[in-house]
Amino acid sequence: MDKLCSVDQAVSLIKNYDTVNIVASGGGYQDADLIYRGVEARFLETGEPNNLTLVHVTGVGSGDETGLGRFAHKGLIKKVIGGHWFWSKNMGQLALDEEIEAYNLPQGVMTLLMREIAAGRPGLLTTVGMNTFIDPRQDGGRLNKKAHESLVELVDFQGREMLLYKSFPIDVSIVRGTTADEDGNISVEQEGLDLHLLAAAQATYNSGGIVIAQVKRIAKKGTLDPRLVRVPAHMVKAVVVDPDQWQTWESEYNPSLTGEIKVPLDHINALDFGIRKLVARRAALELRPGALVNLGIGIADGVANVAAEEGIIHDFVFSIEMGVVGGVPTKGIVFGAAWNPECMMSMPSQFDFYHGGGLDMAFLGMGEVDAVGNVNVSKLGKRVTGTGGFVDISQTAKTVVFCGTFMNGETCLDIDGTGISIVKDGHTQKFRKEVQQITFSGEFATKKGQQVVFVTERAVFKLQNGKVVLTEIAPGIDLQRDVLGQMEFVPEIAPDLATMDAAIYKPERMVENSPAIFRHFGERRQQLREGA
Repeated sequence: MDKLCSVDQAVSLIKNYDTVNIVASGGGYQDADLIYRGVEARFLETGEPNNLTLVHVTGVGSGDETGLGRFAHKGLIKKVIGGHWFWSKNMGQLALDEEIEAYNLPQGVMTLLMREIAAGRPGLLTTVGMNTFIDPRQDGGRLNKKAHESLVELVDFQGREMLLYKSFPIDVSIVRGTTADEDGNISVEQEGLDLHLLAAAQATYNSGGIVIAQVKRIAKKGTLDPRLVRVPAHMVKAVVVDPDQWQTWESEYNPSLTGEIKVPLDHINALDFGIRKLVARRAALELRPGALVNLGIGIADGVANVAAEEGIIHDFVFSIEMGVVGGVPTKGIVFGAAWNPECMMSMPSQFDFYHGGGLDMAFLGMGEVDAVGNVNVSKLGKRVTGTGGFVDISQTAKTVVFCGTFMNGETCLDIDGTGISIVKDGHTQKFRKEVQQITFSGEFATKKGQQVVFVTERAVFKLQNGKVVLTEIAPGIDLQRDVLGQMEFVPEIAPDLATMDAAIYKPERMVENSPAIFRHFGERRQQLREGA
């Protein structure tokens, strides 16, 4: 097999000043770690390759300086264009120290841009990113002063303001599959995600660049299932075998992530009875039967646990931006895939659907919120986190439910079964006069007519007529002391200010204390049975 080579041989193909695109996702999905380690080792030993432009659509790594962190060395990297920065603190520090040019573009935009590059088109034209820090009227996606290049332009298209994300050539793509045959076809039978594997390979090939692939094993020519081949052999320059390759950082191979087998999901762990569960419970009350739902990482993904505990998890469909539909979203470090998926598609195809408005509901986190409904999750303190798919999803879903604790920092509650009282509050306000960075634009949402809800353990707000309006407070909470007194702005208060359902604050399942709380789900089931 002519394309089979050692790590050192593969890494030597990367030249100084190359634009290198890595196709992987946090938690180890399609993580070509053997090759990443080879690049790092060669640079530390020889000083080459150097001055690379690194492109990564998603977060890559697991938080311990694997993945993206392998490249986080001064001199190795000149510029980074990333969709999500959270998984490498060292790379973020290089950006903060002005050692690299640092950019953050929306994950969906970047994955779709790969197809524009592959097709030789000038860029991606979209409204995604408008009125956020991605908009050139704000930061233009720049994360530091050293980032001087304009990657996105505001244009007038047929009398409508839109953003043009510019195409650029790719010299090298580092990809991963499960198996390569003797010709170099790359299949993905044990991969938990497809991501933008094909689009990246096409973009690189048509840029005159090379594709370096890592796989777990080699198969005889002509024996791969063509339906599982994601990169055809003519696009592949080099193949590196890592027999110790794991599907994710958590397991060598979990067949429920690929749909090979279905595992029982009725035993999904219930959340511990605490503040995270209170937020997830109240957020779950926004769920609608039959909805197509996206869950963000962190506190918002607890909605799935609550839905399972309350017996409604099969009454709507989960959709994950990485390209998965159905099943139950994975959590924690391996967030992004699903147990028992019903469909696995490419990430560009998923974001086509999202950008077009196909997503009914999104449950996302929130770091800061201001009086007009702007939300910041991308720049909190001095840590560079980036947006991931947050901008794409929050600007295109019909309904957005932001989930979080009322204050930033640890909050201790006394939950007595009838309500809550604050024992110790967080250290900084989450509801601010002005957010550090606009990741979600309240103005843009208002113009689009999106339904926007902000859920915390002690209060619920809605975005109405361009203003944040307080609509509910928890039983036991003092409006002035615990809510208004802990905000940097005074929200409008709904004339029919309601009390949050007391069942949220009892340790038993909500349906046990409030049987009608999910009645609409039962009614829809009955309608479906009658229709059948």
